[in-house]
Amino acid sequence: MHLLMFMTQFLRDMRSQKLRTFLTLFGIIWGTSAVVLLLAFGKGIHAQNQRSMHGLGEGIVIMWGGRTSKPYMGFGKGRSIPLREEDALLLKREIKRLAGVSPEYSRWNTQIKYKKNTVRQNMVGIYPVFGKMRNIFAETGGRFINKIDLEKRKRVVFLGDKLKKDLFGKEEAIGKYIIIDNVPFLVVGVMKKKAQDSSYSGRDENKAFIPASTFAAMYGYKYVNDIIFKPKDPRETEQVKKQVYEVLGKKYKFDPKDNEALAMWDTTEMEKFLTYFFLAFRIFLLVIGTFTLIVGGIGVSNIMHVVVEERTKEIGIKMSLGAKKIHVLSQLIFETLVITLTGGIVGFLFSLLVVKIFPLFKLEEYMGTPQITLPSTLITISVLGVVGLISGYFPARRAASLNPVQALKL
Repeated sequence: MHLLMFMTQFLRDMRSQKLRTFLTLFGIIWGTSAVVLLLAFGKGIHAQNQRSMHGLGEGIVIMWGGRTSKPYMGFGKGRSIPLREEDALLLKREIKRLAGVSPEYSRWNTQIKYKKNTVRQNMVGIYPVFGKMRNIFAETGGRFINKIDLEKRKRVVFLGDKLKKDLFGKEEAIGKYIIIDNVPFLVVGVMKKKAQDSSYSGRDENKAFIPASTFAAMYGYKYVNDIIFKPKDPRETEQVKKQVYEVLGKKYKFDPKDNEALAMWDTTEMEKFLTYFFLAFRIFLLVIGTFTLIVGGIGVSNIMHVVVEERTKEIGIKMSLGAKKIHVLSQLIFETLVITLTGGIVGFLFSLLVVKIFPLFKLEEYMGTPQITLPSTLITISVLGVVGLISGYFPARRAASLNPVQALKL
């Protein structure tokens, strides 16, 4: 009964204040949309950034040889520490916390030919585990370099997707032979397209990958360009890096605490930084959206003040007939929450529509795909509820505090 009475009174008040009610609803709709969409786009940008970052590899460390900066065991400082393929095997054998390790040979300006098409690109020699560590996966019908290729020094090649397009165009590449520095190689796979915004030797889409054993036999390289390793648990990366210094320090006779003897790029550090950065970024967006919603809440508060002024006499009559303060308070807070809820629902539906149609603009590469998540929905509902409650409470408290006699005279 009370609910029906409240709703009837609410509809009567809103009909008498159509324009003001519409503008107030628009403020709530805009504020709700601001909170939902800012959080959704913040989440989408973060997810896209992570995908692009993981194009380099997830939880990996890239290591290069360096120069010693400390004297050690009779050796002076400034010695060069070049890395060999056997060092990767040594690390795998000595460090049980490693999930994978691969040497990487690299040769720039390699001539790669197919029929009349000739390109010069980076060719690398790697172990099979390299693909998994670097998030390099084959398109359907192909494969990456495998263990047999490595053991038998097979002349097989895995192509980056852009390199394949440069050589073959729309023609099928798997099963065809290409010429690499005058040596025929069988194409066994093509890389599945991936996002990649970080690199240390060029984008993977432009590279040709062959077995490390084949590379060493062709070019006679004594040293590798770098070694990539991945701990089993990303939380143990620092301990694993320390063990790497100890193992190679023992072999090459340098101080394990000499950080310049080896150069390392720990991608987990970059991921931690970006995680905290985007957390702060999304909190910032939430604050902006919340202030926008508060502006809408001020509009709700204003219209409720007007309602109180117009119904002062009516409130006085109700109170003189026995209506308690709680009844007056409840009526006005109910009306405020109805306005807020209506605007919130429309704003949320509008946000959902924007998120659904956004992929049609093909901007995912730059802004990611906005995502409305359960936490962001709960945050929006909480902010909306608090704004609505506060917006209605003060006008309602003022109405409930009126003196019936004075109210009847106004």
